[in-house]
Amino acid sequence: MTASNQVAEASGQYLVEAAGQAVPVGYKQTEMGLIPEDWRLTTLENIARIIDPQPDHRTPPESSGGVPYIGISDFNNDKTVNWESSRKIISKAVDKQQLSFQLNSGDIIFGKIGTIGQPKFVPSVSFRYALSANVLLIQPKIVSYFVMGWLQSNICQVAINSELHSTSQAAFGINKMRKVLIPLPPENEQTAIANALSDVDALIRSLEKLIAKKQAIKTATLQQLLTGRIRLPQFALREDGTQKGYKQSELGEIPEDWGICELQNAVDFLDGLRKPVKSGDRAKISGIYPYYGASGIVDYVNDYIFDDDLILLGEDGENILSRNLPLAFRVSGKLWVNNHAHVMKPKSNFDIGYLTDFLESLDYSLLNSGTAQPKLNKQACLKIKVVKPTKDEQTAIATILSDMDTEIQTLHQRLSKTRQIKQGMMQELLTGKTRLLRGA
Repeated sequence: MTASNQVAEASGQYLVEAAGQAVPVGYKQTEMGLIPEDWRLTTLENIARIIDPQPDHRTPPESSGGVPYIGISDFNNDKTVNWESSRKIISKAVDKQQLSFQLNSGDIIFGKIGTIGQPKFVPSVSFRYALSANVLLIQPKIVSYFVMGWLQSNICQVAINSELHSTSQAAFGINKMRKVLIPLPPENEQTAIANALSDVDALIRSLEKLIAKKQAIKTATLQQLLTGRIRLPQFALREDGTQKGYKQSELGEIPEDWGICELQNAVDFLDGLRKPVKSGDRAKISGIYPYYGASGIVDYVNDYIFDDDLILLGEDGENILSRNLPLAFRVSGKLWVNNHAHVMKPKSNFDIGYLTDFLESLDYSLLNSGTAQPKLNKQACLKIKVVKPTKDEQTAIATILSDMDTEIQTLHQRLSKTRQIKQGMMQELLTGKTRLLRGA
Protein backbone atom coordinates (compact mmCIF):
# COMPACT_ATOMS: atom_id res chain seq x y z
CA MET A 1 0.00 0.00 0.00
CA THR A 2 1.45 3.38 -1.05
CA ALA A 3 1.65 6.37 1.26
CA SER A 4 -0.97 8.24 -0.77
CA ASN A 5 -3.43 5.35 -0.43
CA GLN A 6 -2.82 5.18 3.32
CA VAL A 7 -4.10 8.74 3.68
CA ALA A 8 -7.60 7.33 4.04
CA GLU A 9 -6.63 5.44 7.22
CA ALA A 10 -7.53 7.95 9.90
CA SER A 11 -6.45 7.31 13.43
CA GLY A 12 -9.32 5.83 15.39
CA GLN A 13 -7.70 6.99 18.60
CA TYR A 14 -8.07 10.58 17.45
CA LEU A 15 -11.75 10.16 16.68
CA VAL A 16 -12.75 8.21 19.79
CA GLU A 17 -12.77 10.24 22.97
CA ALA A 18 -13.99 9.34 26.40
CA ALA A 19 -17.07 11.28 27.45
CA GLY A 20 -16.06 14.72 28.66
CA GLN A 21 -12.35 14.12 27.87
CA ALA A 22 -10.80 17.22 26.25
CA VAL A 23 -7.71 15.56 24.73
CA PRO A 24 -8.10 12.40 22.60
CA VAL A 25 -6.16 9.31 23.57
CA GLY A 26 -2.70 9.35 22.02
CA TYR A 27 -2.60 13.14 21.59
CA LYS A 28 -1.37 16.11 23.60
CA GLN A 29 -2.26 19.77 23.79
CA THR A 30 0.36 22.25 22.54
CA GLU A 31 0.65 25.93 21.78
CA MET A 32 -0.66 25.30 18.26
CA GLY A 33 -3.30 22.75 19.23
CA LEU A 34 -3.48 18.96 19.39
CA ILE A 35 -0.65 16.85 17.99
CA PRO A 36 0.23 13.15 18.48
CA GLU A 37 1.95 12.42 21.76
CA ASP A 38 5.03 11.06 19.97
CA TRP A 39 5.43 14.29 17.97
CA ARG A 40 7.11 17.41 19.27
CA LEU A 41 6.47 21.07 18.60
CA THR A 42 9.52 23.06 17.62
CA THR A 43 10.53 26.17 15.72
CA LEU A 44 11.79 26.41 12.17
CA GLU A 45 15.22 27.58 13.30
CA ASN A 46 15.69 24.25 15.12
CA ILE A 47 15.15 22.12 12.02
CA ALA A 48 16.52 24.37 9.28
CA ARG A 49 19.24 26.88 8.53
CA ILE A 50 17.55 30.19 7.68
CA ILE A 51 19.52 32.68 5.60
CA ASP A 52 18.88 36.21 4.43
CA PRO A 53 20.65 36.08 1.05
CA GLN A 54 20.86 39.88 0.71
CA PRO A 55 20.97 41.11 4.33
CA ASP A 56 21.71 44.73 3.38
CA HIS A 57 18.58 44.69 1.18
CA ARG A 58 20.46 46.39 -1.63
CA THR A 59 19.89 45.25 -5.18
CA PRO A 60 23.27 44.50 -6.81
CA PRO A 61 24.21 46.56 -9.88
CA GLU A 62 22.45 45.40 -13.03
CA SER A 63 24.27 44.01 -16.04
CA SER A 64 22.70 43.24 -19.43
CA GLY A 65 24.88 40.15 -19.81
CA GLY A 66 24.87 39.27 -16.12
CA VAL A 67 23.48 36.46 -14.01
CA PRO A 68 19.82 36.00 -13.07
CA TYR A 69 18.66 37.54 -9.79
CA ILE A 70 15.54 35.60 -8.90
CA GLY A 71 12.74 35.83 -6.39
CA ILE A 72 9.24 34.43 -5.96
CA SER A 73 7.85 36.66 -8.73
CA ASP A 74 10.15 35.04 -11.30
CA PHE A 75 8.49 31.64 -10.93
CA ASN A 76 5.90 30.57 -13.50
CA ASN A 77 2.68 28.82 -12.52
CA ASP A 78 4.26 25.46 -13.36
CA LYS A 79 7.03 26.15 -10.79
CA THR A 80 9.66 26.77 -13.46
CA VAL A 81 11.61 30.04 -13.49
CA ASN A 82 11.26 32.66 -16.18
CA TRP A 83 14.99 33.16 -16.56
CA GLU A 84 14.64 35.46 -19.58
CA SER A 85 12.57 38.08 -17.83
CA SER A 86 14.35 37.94 -14.48
CA ARG A 87 16.60 40.82 -13.50
CA LYS A 88 20.26 40.40 -14.49
CA ILE A 89 23.06 41.52 -12.18
CA ILE A 90 26.85 41.48 -12.03
CA SER A 91 28.46 38.10 -11.38
CA LYS A 92 30.24 39.42 -8.30
CA ALA A 93 26.88 39.28 -6.50
CA VAL A 94 26.82 35.50 -6.92
CA ASP A 95 30.43 35.31 -5.75
CA LYS A 96 29.44 37.22 -2.62
CA GLN A 97 26.46 34.96 -1.90
CA GLN A 98 28.52 31.81 -2.47
CA LEU A 99 30.96 32.94 0.20
CA SER A 100 28.07 32.78 2.68
CA PHE A 101 26.10 29.77 1.46
CA GLN A 102 25.74 27.14 -1.24
CA LEU A 103 22.38 26.27 -2.80
CA ASN A 104 21.42 22.62 -2.49
CA SER A 105 18.64 20.41 -3.81
CA GLY A 106 15.73 20.63 -1.39
CA ASP A 107 16.45 24.21 -0.33
CA ILE A 108 13.39 26.48 -0.19
CA ILE A 109 12.94 30.18 -0.83
CA PHE A 110 10.16 32.08 0.91
CA GLY A 111 8.88 35.57 0.05
CA LYS A 112 9.60 38.01 2.87
CA ILE A 113 8.73 41.41 1.34
CA GLY A 114 5.72 42.36 -0.75
CA THR A 115 4.72 38.84 -1.73
CA ILE A 116 4.80 37.00 1.58
CA GLY A 117 5.08 33.22 1.49
CA GLN A 118 4.58 31.19 -1.70
CA PRO A 119 7.49 28.85 -0.86
CA LYS A 120 9.38 27.37 -3.82
CA PHE A 121 12.16 24.83 -4.12
CA VAL A 122 15.30 26.47 -5.49
CA PRO A 123 15.80 25.55 -9.15
CA SER A 124 18.48 23.05 -10.11
CA VAL A 125 20.25 24.34 -13.22
CA SER A 126 23.70 24.20 -14.78
CA PHE A 127 24.31 27.95 -14.56
CA ARG A 128 24.78 30.32 -11.65
CA TYR A 129 22.18 32.68 -10.23
CA ALA A 130 21.66 34.85 -7.15
CA LEU A 131 18.71 35.11 -4.78
CA SER A 132 16.74 38.32 -4.49
CA ALA A 133 16.66 40.53 -1.41
CA ASN A 134 12.92 39.87 -1.25
CA VAL A 135 13.26 36.22 -0.19
CA LEU A 136 14.62 34.13 2.66
CA LEU A 137 16.49 30.89 2.06
CA ILE A 138 15.47 27.87 4.15
CA GLN A 139 17.83 24.89 4.19
CA PRO A 140 16.03 22.05 6.02
CA LYS A 141 17.97 19.65 8.21
CA ILE A 142 15.04 17.20 8.05
CA VAL A 143 12.91 15.88 5.16
CA SER A 144 12.62 18.88 2.80
CA TYR A 145 9.24 17.96 1.35
CA PHE A 146 7.78 17.77 4.85
CA VAL A 147 8.99 21.32 5.57
CA MET A 148 7.67 22.51 2.20
CA GLY A 149 4.27 20.95 2.93
CA TRP A 150 4.09 22.74 6.27
CA LEU A 151 5.04 26.11 4.76
CA GLN A 152 2.38 25.65 2.04
CA SER A 153 -0.35 24.61 4.47
CA ASN A 154 -3.22 26.88 5.37
CA ILE A 155 -2.36 26.40 9.05
CA CYS A 156 1.11 27.86 8.61
CA GLN A 157 -0.06 30.59 6.24
CA VAL A 158 -2.71 31.75 8.72
CA ALA A 159 -0.12 31.85 11.51
CA ILE A 160 2.27 33.86 9.33
CA ASN A 161 -0.45 36.31 8.23
CA SER A 162 -1.36 36.92 11.87
CA GLU A 163 2.19 38.19 12.40
CA LEU A 164 2.00 40.73 9.61
CA HIS A 165 1.28 44.30 10.55
CA SER A 166 -0.40 46.91 8.41
CA THR A 167 2.49 48.89 6.99
CA SER A 168 3.10 50.46 3.62
CA GLN A 169 4.68 47.18 2.53
CA ALA A 170 4.08 43.81 4.17
CA ALA A 171 7.25 42.14 5.46
CA PHE A 172 8.14 38.91 7.25
CA GLY A 173 11.78 39.08 8.26
CA ILE A 174 14.29 36.45 9.26
CA ASN A 175 13.66 36.76 13.00
CA LYS A 176 9.96 36.02 12.55
CA MET A 177 10.74 33.14 10.22
CA ARG A 178 13.03 31.57 12.82
CA LYS A 179 10.17 31.49 15.34
CA VAL A 180 7.61 29.85 13.02
CA LEU A 181 6.23 26.78 14.82
CA ILE A 182 6.27 23.37 13.14
CA PRO A 183 4.93 20.05 14.50
CA LEU A 184 7.56 17.37 14.08
CA PRO A 185 6.81 13.65 13.72
CA PRO A 186 9.48 10.91 13.80
CA GLU A 187 11.68 10.81 10.68
CA ASN A 188 9.98 7.77 9.14
CA GLU A 189 6.59 9.47 9.42
CA GLN A 190 8.02 12.69 7.97
CA THR A 191 9.10 10.64 4.96
CA ALA A 192 5.70 8.96 4.63
CA ILE A 193 3.90 12.32 4.77
CA ALA A 194 6.36 13.84 2.30
CA ASN A 195 5.83 10.94 -0.11
CA ALA A 196 2.04 11.31 0.07
CA LEU A 197 2.21 15.04 -0.64
CA SER A 198 4.76 14.46 -3.39
CA ASP A 199 2.39 11.98 -5.07
CA VAL A 200 -0.39 14.57 -5.10
CA ASP A 201 1.99 17.27 -6.38
CA ALA A 202 3.00 14.94 -9.21
CA LEU A 203 -0.67 14.54 -10.13
CA ILE A 204 -1.16 18.32 -10.01
CA ARG A 205 1.85 18.87 -12.27
CA SER A 206 0.62 16.28 -14.76
CA LEU A 207 -2.80 17.95 -14.87
CA GLU A 208 -1.22 21.38 -15.36
CA LYS A 209 0.89 20.05 -18.23
CA LEU A 210 -2.11 18.31 -19.79
CA ILE A 211 -4.19 21.50 -19.58
CA ALA A 212 -1.38 23.50 -21.20
CA LYS A 213 -1.10 20.91 -23.96
CA LYS A 214 -4.86 20.82 -24.57
CA GLN A 215 -5.00 24.62 -24.59
CA ALA A 216 -2.18 24.80 -27.12
CA ILE A 217 -3.97 22.27 -29.32
CA LYS A 218 -7.20 24.25 -29.03
CA THR A 219 -5.45 27.51 -29.94
CA ALA A 220 -3.83 25.93 -32.99
CA THR A 221 -7.11 24.28 -34.02
CA LEU A 222 -8.97 27.57 -33.60
CA GLN A 223 -6.53 29.38 -35.88
CA GLN A 224 -6.67 26.63 -38.50
CA LEU A 225 -10.47 26.34 -38.54
CA LEU A 226 -11.27 30.06 -38.36
CA THR A 227 -8.99 30.84 -41.30
CA GLY A 228 -10.13 27.85 -43.36
CA ARG A 229 -6.64 26.38 -43.58
CA ILE A 230 -8.28 23.19 -42.36
CA ARG A 231 -11.73 22.38 -43.70
CA LEU A 232 -14.08 19.97 -42.02
CA PRO A 233 -14.67 16.97 -44.35
CA GLN A 234 -18.36 17.68 -44.91
CA PHE A 235 -17.55 21.17 -46.24
CA ALA A 236 -14.29 20.51 -48.09
CA LEU A 237 -15.66 19.17 -51.42
CA ARG A 238 -17.56 20.71 -54.30
CA GLU A 239 -20.72 19.06 -55.60
CA ASP A 240 -18.67 17.23 -58.25
CA GLY A 241 -16.48 15.70 -55.53
CA THR A 242 -13.36 17.80 -56.21
CA GLN A 243 -11.50 19.61 -53.46
CA LYS A 244 -12.51 23.21 -52.86
CA GLY A 245 -9.78 25.76 -53.37
CA TYR A 246 -8.88 29.15 -51.99
CA LYS A 247 -9.06 32.77 -53.06
CA GLN A 248 -7.33 35.99 -52.15
CA SER A 249 -9.16 38.49 -49.94
CA GLU A 250 -8.39 41.63 -47.97
CA LEU A 251 -7.63 39.32 -45.03
CA GLY A 252 -5.38 37.06 -47.06
CA GLU A 253 -6.17 33.64 -48.48
CA ILE A 254 -9.58 32.20 -47.51
CA PRO A 255 -11.69 29.30 -48.83
CA GLU A 256 -13.33 29.97 -52.19
CA ASP A 257 -16.85 29.63 -50.75
CA TRP A 258 -16.30 31.92 -47.77
CA GLY A 259 -16.99 35.64 -47.64
CA ILE A 260 -15.93 38.66 -45.61
CA CYS A 261 -18.09 41.30 -43.98
CA GLU A 262 -17.76 43.99 -41.34
CA LEU A 263 -18.82 43.26 -37.78
CA GLN A 264 -21.67 45.77 -38.09
CA ASN A 265 -23.18 43.43 -40.69
CA ALA A 266 -22.74 40.38 -38.47
CA VAL A 267 -24.25 41.69 -35.22
CA ASP A 268 -26.63 44.23 -33.81
CA PHE A 269 -24.91 46.49 -31.28
CA LEU A 270 -27.01 46.95 -28.16
CA ASP A 271 -24.62 49.33 -26.40
CA GLY A 272 -27.31 51.98 -26.15
CA LEU A 273 -29.28 49.78 -23.76
CA ARG A 274 -26.51 49.05 -21.29
CA LYS A 275 -26.36 50.99 -18.05
CA PRO A 276 -23.85 51.08 -15.21
CA VAL A 277 -25.02 50.44 -11.69
CA LYS A 278 -24.15 53.67 -9.90
CA SER A 279 -21.84 53.26 -6.94
CA GLY A 280 -24.42 54.76 -4.62
CA ASP A 281 -27.26 52.58 -5.83
CA ARG A 282 -26.68 49.77 -3.34
CA ALA A 283 -30.26 48.57 -3.67
CA LYS A 284 -29.31 46.84 -6.92
CA ILE A 285 -26.28 45.03 -5.55
CA SER A 286 -26.32 41.52 -4.07
CA GLY A 287 -29.31 40.46 -6.12
CA ILE A 288 -29.84 37.35 -8.24
CA TYR A 289 -28.95 38.52 -11.77
CA PRO A 290 -25.33 38.65 -13.03
CA TYR A 291 -23.84 42.11 -13.50
CA TYR A 292 -21.12 41.97 -16.19
CA GLY A 293 -18.18 44.23 -16.97
CA ALA A 294 -15.25 43.98 -19.38
CA SER A 295 -13.78 40.89 -17.74
CA GLY A 296 -16.78 38.95 -16.48
CA ILE A 297 -19.18 39.11 -13.56
CA VAL A 298 -18.72 42.20 -11.41
CA ASP A 299 -21.56 41.58 -8.97
CA TYR A 300 -25.21 40.58 -8.85
CA VAL A 301 -28.18 42.93 -9.13
CA ASN A 302 -31.86 42.91 -8.34
CA ASP A 303 -33.14 43.58 -11.85
CA TYR A 304 -31.97 43.06 -15.42
CA ILE A 305 -31.77 44.88 -18.75
CA PHE A 306 -31.06 41.94 -21.10
CA ASP A 307 -32.70 38.56 -21.45
CA ASP A 308 -31.05 36.97 -24.49
CA ASP A 309 -28.10 35.05 -25.93
CA LEU A 310 -25.42 37.73 -26.44
CA ILE A 311 -21.72 38.40 -26.94
CA LEU A 312 -19.84 40.80 -24.65
CA LEU A 313 -16.60 42.38 -25.83
CA GLY A 314 -14.34 44.22 -23.39
CA GLU A 315 -14.15 47.89 -24.31
CA ASP A 316 -11.43 49.42 -22.16
CA GLY A 317 -8.70 48.67 -19.63
CA GLU A 318 -5.16 47.33 -19.74
CA ASN A 319 -6.43 43.74 -19.70
CA ILE A 320 -7.75 44.17 -23.24
CA LEU A 321 -4.60 45.07 -25.12
CA SER A 322 -1.88 43.66 -22.87
CA ARG A 323 -2.91 40.15 -23.94
CA ASN A 324 -3.66 41.25 -27.51
CA LEU A 325 -7.12 39.87 -26.83
CA PRO A 326 -10.24 41.45 -25.45
CA LEU A 327 -12.25 39.26 -23.19
CA ALA A 328 -14.96 38.26 -25.65
CA PHE A 329 -17.43 35.93 -24.06
CA ARG A 330 -20.91 34.57 -24.50
CA VAL A 331 -23.67 35.26 -21.98
CA SER A 332 -27.30 34.26 -21.83
CA GLY A 333 -30.42 34.77 -19.75
CA LYS A 334 -31.34 37.70 -17.58
CA LEU A 335 -28.37 39.98 -16.89
CA TRP A 336 -27.04 43.53 -16.55
CA VAL A 337 -24.03 44.94 -18.44
CA ASN A 338 -22.08 48.02 -17.42
CA ASN A 339 -20.43 50.53 -19.75
CA HIS A 340 -17.08 48.68 -19.96
CA ALA A 341 -18.24 46.07 -22.44
CA HIS A 342 -19.83 46.18 -25.88
CA VAL A 343 -23.06 44.22 -26.14
CA MET A 344 -23.74 42.39 -29.40
CA LYS A 345 -26.50 40.12 -30.69
CA PRO A 346 -25.51 38.06 -33.77
CA LYS A 347 -27.69 38.37 -36.84
CA SER A 348 -29.57 35.31 -38.03
CA ASN A 349 -26.88 34.23 -40.51
CA PHE A 350 -24.18 34.03 -37.83
CA ASP A 351 -23.64 31.35 -35.20
CA ILE A 352 -23.00 32.93 -31.80
CA GLY A 353 -20.40 30.34 -30.83
CA TYR A 354 -18.45 30.83 -34.07
CA LEU A 355 -18.57 34.62 -33.76
CA THR A 356 -17.42 34.55 -30.14
CA ASP A 357 -14.46 32.32 -31.03
CA PHE A 358 -13.63 34.55 -34.01
CA LEU A 359 -13.64 37.70 -31.88
CA GLU A 360 -11.42 36.01 -29.29
CA SER A 361 -8.90 35.06 -31.98
CA LEU A 362 -8.20 38.59 -33.22
CA ASP A 363 -5.26 40.87 -32.46
CA TYR A 364 -6.79 44.16 -31.32
CA SER A 365 -3.56 46.07 -30.75
CA LEU A 366 -3.99 48.05 -33.99
CA LEU A 367 -7.55 49.07 -33.11
CA ASN A 368 -6.65 51.02 -29.98
CA SER A 369 -8.06 54.53 -30.16
CA GLY A 370 -4.72 56.01 -29.05
CA THR A 371 -6.07 57.33 -25.76
CA ALA A 372 -4.08 57.12 -22.55
CA GLN A 373 -6.51 54.47 -21.34
CA PRO A 374 -6.56 51.59 -23.85
CA LYS A 375 -9.99 51.61 -25.46
CA LEU A 376 -11.72 49.60 -28.13
CA ASN A 377 -14.39 52.04 -29.22
CA LYS A 378 -17.58 51.19 -31.04
CA GLN A 379 -16.56 52.80 -34.32
CA ALA A 380 -13.46 50.61 -34.48
CA CYS A 381 -15.57 47.55 -33.65
CA LEU A 382 -18.06 48.28 -36.41
CA LYS A 383 -15.29 48.04 -39.02
CA ILE A 384 -13.74 44.76 -37.79
CA LYS A 385 -13.52 42.35 -40.73
CA VAL A 386 -15.23 39.01 -40.11
CA VAL A 387 -14.57 35.86 -42.12
CA LYS A 388 -17.92 34.35 -43.05
CA PRO A 389 -18.41 30.63 -43.79
CA THR A 390 -21.93 29.29 -44.27
CA LYS A 391 -24.05 29.16 -41.13
CA ASP A 392 -23.82 25.35 -41.07
CA GLU A 393 -20.02 25.43 -41.24
CA GLN A 394 -19.89 28.12 -38.57
CA THR A 395 -21.94 25.89 -36.27
CA ALA A 396 -19.79 22.85 -36.99
CA ILE A 397 -16.60 24.82 -36.23
CA ALA A 398 -18.10 26.24 -33.04
CA THR A 399 -19.17 22.78 -31.90
CA ILE A 400 -15.65 21.38 -32.23
CA LEU A 401 -14.13 24.31 -30.34
CA SER A 402 -16.85 24.12 -27.69
CA ASP A 403 -16.14 20.42 -27.15
CA MET A 404 -12.45 21.25 -26.69
CA ASP A 405 -13.33 24.02 -24.22
CA THR A 406 -15.52 21.57 -22.28
CA GLU A 407 -12.65 19.09 -22.05
CA ILE A 408 -10.27 21.82 -20.84
CA GLN A 409 -12.83 23.06 -18.33
CA THR A 410 -13.29 19.52 -17.00
CA LEU A 411 -9.53 19.25 -16.52
CA HIS A 412 -9.49 22.62 -14.72
CA GLN A 413 -12.22 21.37 -12.38
CA ARG A 414 -10.25 18.20 -11.71
CA LEU A 415 -7.13 20.28 -11.03
CA SER A 416 -9.04 22.51 -8.63
CA LYS A 417 -10.44 19.48 -6.83
CA THR A 418 -6.98 17.90 -6.57
CA ARG A 419 -5.58 21.10 -5.08
CA GLN A 420 -8.41 21.09 -2.54
CA ILE A 421 -7.65 17.47 -1.71
CA LYS A 422 -4.02 18.37 -1.15
CA GLN A 423 -4.98 21.15 1.25
CA GLY A 424 -7.20 18.70 3.11
CA MET A 425 -4.38 16.16 3.23
CA MET A 426 -1.98 18.76 4.62
CA GLN A 427 -4.51 19.73 7.28
CA GLU A 428 -4.84 16.09 8.35
CA LEU A 429 -1.31 14.77 7.87
CA LEU A 430 0.72 17.72 9.12
CA THR A 431 -1.18 17.88 12.41
CA GLY A 432 -1.28 14.12 12.94
CA LYS A 433 -5.07 13.88 12.79
CA THR A 434 -4.54 11.21 10.15
CA ARG A 435 -1.59 8.86 10.69
CA LEU A 436 -0.01 7.12 7.71
CA LEU A 437 2.11 4.50 9.37
CA ARG A 438 0.54 1.36 10.83
CA GLY A 439 0.74 1.40 14.57
CA ALA A 440 1.13 5.19 14.62
